[in-house]
Amino acid sequence: MHTSDLFSAPPLDAKQQRMAQLCDVLQHHAHQYYVLDAPEVPDAVYDQWFQELQALEVAHPQWRRPDSPTQRVGGKPLDGFDTVRHAVPMLSIRTETDTESSGAQAFDTRVRKELELEPDATQVEYVTELKFDGLAMNLRYEAGILVQAATRGDGEYGEDVTQNIRTIGQIPLRLRASSALPVPDILEVRGEVYMRRDDFEALNERQRERIAQGERGEKTFVNPRNAAAGAVRQLDPAIAAARPLSFFAYGVGEVRGGVDVATHHELLLALKAWGFPVADLTATTLGAAGLVEFHQRIGSLRDTLPYDIDGVVYKVNKLALQQRLGFVSREPRWAVAHKYPAQEQLTTVLAIDVQVGRTGKLTPVAKLAPVFVGGVTVTNATLHNEDEARRKDVRVGDTVIVRRAGDVIPEVVAVVPESLASAQRGSLFTMPHVCPVCGSVAVREEDEADYRCTGGLFCSAQRKQAILHFAQRRAVEVEGLGEKLVDQLVDAGLIHTLPDLYRLGFTALAALERMADKSAQNVVDALEKSKETTLPRFLFGLGIRHVGEATAKALARHFGLIDALMDATMEQLLEVNDVGPTVAQSIRTFFDQAHNREVVEQLRACGIHWPALEAASDAPKPLAGLTFVITGTLPTLGRDAAKDLIEAAGAKVSGSVSKKTSYVLAGSEAGSKLDRARELGVAVIDEAALRQMLEEPT
Repeated sequence: MHTSDLFSAPPLDAKQQRMAQLCDVLQHHAHQYYVLDAPEVPDAVYDQWFQELQALEVAHPQWRRPDSPTQRVGGKPLDGFDTVRHAVPMLSIRTETDTESSGAQAFDTRVRKELELEPDATQVEYVTELKFDGLAMNLRYEAGILVQAATRGDGEYGEDVTQNIRTIGQIPLRLRASSALPVPDILEVRGEVYMRRDDFEALNERQRERIAQGERGEKTFVNPRNAAAGAVRQLDPAIAAARPLSFFAYGVGEVRGGVDVATHHELLLALKAWGFPVADLTATTLGAAGLVEFHQRIGSLRDTLPYDIDGVVYKVNKLALQQRLGFVSREPRWAVAHKYPAQEQLTTVLAIDVQVGRTGKLTPVAKLAPVFVGGVTVTNATLHNEDEARRKDVRVGDTVIVRRAGDVIPEVVAVVPESLASAQRGSLFTMPHVCPVCGSVAVREEDEADYRCTGGLFCSAQRKQAILHFAQRRAVEVEGLGEKLVDQLVDAGLIHTLPDLYRLGFTALAALERMADKSAQNVVDALEKSKETTLPRFLFGLGIRHVGEATAKALARHFGLIDALMDATMEQLLEVNDVGPTVAQSIRTFFDQAHNREVVEQLRACGIHWPALEAASDAPKPLAGLTFVITGTLPTLGRDAAKDLIEAAGAKVSGSVSKKTSYVLAGSEAGSKLDRARELGVAVIDEAALRQMLEEPT
């Protein structure tokens, strides 16, 4: 039976058939999860089917099968390990799937009802813990020495994984005893083996390197829980030792010799004293309000924790009350796991589109059948880049696991294995070699994973980013042209390309929402002022990939004229200092796009200009060897523009005045740098003197 069949409820007269279906599929997925460490569906989906089967069996007990998954806790142990019978069964606790505050309130209501407490009676005290997403473990100590470690297995029988567990540094081989807290003769400690998120990422990175080197049998892991379970079940302890595993203790099994504690909280403190790690976020609280507060607080921290959790656990604190409450259907009445919205779900890939980001990055995006995951309905999930899409082999028609954690963009984690054999699968994804928005060439540079659109000045997807970059202070500088105004201008259809900036009039600007006449005039004036710039600032403002301020200056000095740069060959570009093959190819690709050259020509036609520079090979450097310091406000030049002119003429610009300073260029409201220049006898010049020096050799 196909997994997707379970998402469609059968007619009422087919309930017995539905129960048989659910039994078979749940047994299959339990085997994949517990025995093979290769889960095919998210936990939330398994829980959904399990609860449906439970409800059907309650309504129709005559049809309940002896081998129903509801009659057991988990899967069978692996054949490769010895079998261990638990002295005290490792039972599951009830899962509260109502992820709202009402889930915590419902548990408190049930506890109070079972204890026959009146509404005005004292509040019940609880211990609140994290529900770790790892592998449950039973550690048996005799006379304080670790003698056995066993997995949960089916709750009655588990797998002996002692040698592998000994490799986990957080698990003590000998308990720490004291006169105040002696070690019991026999103590079984229960807790969770897990893998931290940073350790998981490092492990997967190593796995990817091994795969790239052609090592056979290597794979990456879907999530930290899968990686931790796989490490524990390695038959070779040396392999387990190489996997970074961690452990948290949260309870006990068999105890002989007595532990003098009255509450679960005291028991956790005892475990900590004996040498076990206990999660810091474990706490005690009172009543439903305390449970709600803990659930909400941990929910807000969930995505920042160094490990994965899928909920929290509430336990009645007093052990005497736990005894009174007892068990029902092999689940304790005194404890519950309160889940958060599922971070993983199953859905179907309807299409794979390519989105173009503000910076020109092309990202493959899976269009999905709507699915509720991470608290929201998701219809799109990123595939990151072509390599990732092909590595995961995501295709149209596949059933996939989608993950969304917090505010993180939803992503496709993996394809459900049965999809791989489907004849209905689409073809392997290949990134288009032209931008799907503007048709410009899309390039992937060496050693990079991403394709990028080369039509930055032309592509509508990059329009806002291109304008903001061009207008920033370090480029042509259009004062007052910020993100909000650019959004208004583009969204209103007033600007399509950069030259449209200089075609804006006062009337169009003043008509914008929340734009006063004075503000509109200020923008018009700023645009006019920005027409006088320098070649390095103009080149930087074009947003050519890999061309930063320093490279723009080097290009301007070398070629002198923008026409010479636009027509330069790869060989000529490589003659420029600090320009290597990658940068040269990026420049060449940019100017090979006819629409980019058209934008440059239109900007010049709109009146943007800069002082002429001679090519580096021919022009003398009038200020070569000199050092300048700029201070105060110059009459017409901004500080960056003055710096560009000085550096283009061969001089250096320093931030502080010293005896080595040749000149201090001072404007109005000059400060301490001017005073320092006078103290040291450094020559002080104004803007007019600088312009004269640039025209005449010193």
